[in-house]
Amino acid sequence: MHFAIAVLILIVAWKRGDWKNWRDYHTTMMYFVLGDLLYLFLTANYALWRLKPDILLNNAFTEMIYMFVTFPLTALLFLSKYPKGDIGKQVIYILNWVLIYAAVEWILLITGRIIYQHGWNLYWSIIFDCTIFPMLRLFYKRPVLAYGISLIMCVFWVWYFKVPVNVPVEIK
Repeated sequence: MHFAIAVLILIVAWKRGDWKNWRDYHTTMMYFVLGDLLYLFLTANYALWRLKPDILLNNAFTEMIYMFVTFPLTALLFLSKYPKGDIGKQVIYILNWVLIYAAVEWILLITGRIIYQHGWNLYWSIIFDCTIFPMLRLFYKRPVLAYGISLIMCVFWVWYFKVPVNVPVEIK
């Protein structure tokens, strides 16, 4: 399932992505990857969600597929088709992406390919998605502000879900 998602987004990005201007989106693509790396680092041995491998060898390969294929290509597609000007169209556009991500995660949930822990659930994922997509756009336009807001959001998630960041990884 995870590999199929990566292949699907690769095909869609190949056909619909703005590859002529990919360099314009590159830093935002890396911002998305950085967020995932930070999640994996902070929640090592205390994951709020865990992807269950399917045809891939283990969890590390599954995470790498998302980190190096799915998330960067999501950012490329999201930014390259982002509507200009009309705020109503922008809100609908963001909500469509949230709906896509929520639907995919729901499929992963019912097929047993994602496991929630420590109070996380699909509803929290949808709330998280409602922040991710506006943050991608904000980072594209104003990266320093986006980093600041991301830091505040990170502190909130760690605090709310009681992620033991003060405990060594081996003991979590």
